[in-house]
Amino acid sequence: MAKVYSLTGKVIKEIELPACFSVEYRPDLIIKAVNIMRANRRQPYGAKKDAGHYVAWSFGPGRGMARVPRLPSGRAAMAPGTVKGRRAHPPKVEKIWERKINRKEMLLARLSALSATVDEELVRQRGHKFSAELPIIVENKFEKLKKAKDVLKVLKKLGLIDDIERAKEGKHVRAGKGKMRGRKYKKPKSLLIIASNVENIKKAAGNLPGVDVITPDEINVEYLAPGGHAGRLTLYTLNAVKKIGEKYGSI
Repeated sequence: MAKVYSLTGKVIKEIELPACFSVEYRPDLIIKAVNIMRANRRQPYGAKKDAGHYVAWSFGPGRGMARVPRLPSGRAAMAPGTVKGRRAHPPKVEKIWERKINRKEMLLARLSALSATVDEELVRQRGHKFSAELPIIVENKFEKLKKAKDVLKVLKKLGLIDDIERAKEGKHVRAGKGKMRGRKYKKPKSLLIIASNVENIKKAAGNLPGVDVITPDEINVEYLAPGGHAGRLTLYTLNAVKKIGEKYGSI
């Protein structure tokens, strides 16, 4: 049995969780599914076909120097083994990054990641901070909240505010060259909110640090297990739990 909370953090009733929340934990399938989803999202890239090509020729034998193509100045060029020469095997645009996964494997990975959200040990292993009892199911009035301050009040009553603070304080400058390519900062993932109607709550909570707001139809492995690490702290509305049960109950 799972408790349903009001907006003030009080238990208003108890419900029985759908069977899909008790699927066996399969970290191998979850990681496989996440990696395939990432691969299928990659944009093909490659070098220009004439990159590194110059008007260069070998000076021939008898000069006491390597017979590689050279510019008129004498600098070696175009040969892959030379300084500033072209690349031997540059990335090709025609390379196929997409990978396939069986439909049932992807479904099992999704359900496994879903069941991991109600496992307190797995959620704490991910680094989430909370004082609530899992699973966290809130009455449907939560979907009608329109302001971030109202959402934060509810999260504080439910014992989830510490995780929002953790994500806020965890924002840091990315290591490496990615910081020069439009992705300077990295920010931890915090709460995942699953609601049947996200029209209002997405505007209210979508801008909180590390928070994602989705509907039951948008559930996928990357939302439930970012980076392939299952056990994301998740808040469900009562309607969302019912819809999840209807969608995956017969599986």
